Amino acid sequence: MSDNKGYDAILGEGLWGNNQMLVALLGLCPLLATTTSATNGLGMGIATTAVLTCSNGTVSLVRHLVRPEVRIPVFVLVIASFVTLVELLMQAFFYELYLVLGLFISLIVVNCIIIGRAESFASKNRLDRALLDGLAVGLGATLVLTTLGGLRELAAQGTLFDQIHLLLGEGARGLTLRLGDDFQGALIAILPPGAFIGLGLMIAFKNLIDQRLKRRSRSRPIRPGSMTGFVPAPPARSDCPRVRNRANFGNRLIRGQTP
Repeated sequence: MSDNKGYDAILGEGLWGNNQMLVALLGLCPLLATTTSATNGLGMGIATTAVLTCSNGTVSLVRHLVRPEVRIPVFVLVIASFVTLVELLMQAFFYELYLVLGLFISLIVVNCIIIGRAESFASKNRLDRALLDGLAVGLGATLVLTTLGGLRELAAQGTLFDQIHLLLGEGARGLTLRLGDDFQGALIAILPPGAFIGLGLMIAFKNLIDQRLKRRSRSRPIRPGSMTGFVPAPPARSDCPRVRNRANFGNRLIRGQTP
């Protein structure tokens, strides 16, 4: 059964409304382990987005060819193929970043976000919608990974996008931001407890924004008929002369006029 949501709804839910890491709390293993810096989070997010988009598209293409009894093993095989491809590409072009992320690239295979979108959306929708869903959910995950990595990096080291050259090349060294050479950071921010604290703050911030948006939407004036979709029609006007004469006669009587 195909989902009837529009493109804008798919994009909005993937990026914010139904962000899998902040709403469903899926993919916490790479979220908590690799976000020691914004660069690591961005690299992990790009890899996840690539696998998610490609696997969604492939699952959508073969959805009518796979029997329901074996769909999960087939989905895992498709995801593992794209993870292997991404891993080989990172070893070839971003080897130093690959060494930093290490085992977590391979663990994308068992990421609940990817297998969940393949099962719940890509296997039930056509190619264009599946690709957009994979891209939107992947970008939403990248946003969370990069933001949490940046917060932890700033609090612990006083830098932002340190070692960004591992991802963008030597020309990007100047993009690193520093708060100062004598910055005294909080060590807990770069440790596992700091990851949980940062994630909790991000979830609280999202819930606060959502609540304010709901209050604002409720406080807007409601146009008559907008809630039910029914707008009252104007009073009917008869084309019969007798009916019009009787109506005019009644109006004159009400106003105290003699016929």
